[in-house]
Amino acid sequence: MPAKKAAPAKAAKPAKAPKATKAAKPAATTAKESTLLNVGAKAPAFSLKNTEGKTVKLSDLKGKKVVLYFYPKDMTPGCTVEACGFRDDYAQLKKRGVEVIGVSGDDQKSHQKFTEKYSLPFTLLSDPTHEMMEKYGAWGEKSLYGRKYMGVLRITYIIDEEGRITHVFDKVKTATHSKDIIAAL
Repeated sequence: MPAKKAAPAKAAKPAKAPKATKAAKPAATTAKESTLLNVGAKAPAFSLKNTEGKTVKLSDLKGKKVVLYFYPKDMTPGCTVEACGFRDDYAQLKKRGVEVIGVSGDDQKSHQKFTEKYSLPFTLLSDPTHEMMEKYGAWGEKSLYGRKYMGVLRITYIIDEEGRITHVFDKVKTATHSKDIIAAL
């Protein structure tokens, strides 16, 4: 009896390439290792514009605890969840004497839309040159679908009333981050 011929294998559909997002654009700078600041270190000075266009300096916050969180982009899923967590827990943080400040490379107009859409009660700062992010180790090499690029690293620092770092969060879970901050305080 002749052997049956095997049915020809169906050709697999080629996988669609993922769409690149603005955050995934490779930067013109060369990749360098991000350096986190250590607990006990003096927080680097900064001077950036907030949502209303006013300059905010670290020195203006002396005498207050500060939660300084870096996030990649306004209106993106993870960043929105994280910001809304801080919004929802804002009263608890204020009771503890904490100022919450978010920092991204987005411009003032983007921050205004983000703040209005989600009723964010805290300050967002714009760092389009990434100078501050670099000082805080929040700008570095990332990877998306195998592509390497420079971008904002999701890092949070708690800074005490004297301007010293008391906590560093470099493994942030956006859904529980504000609660993790409260637990650390």
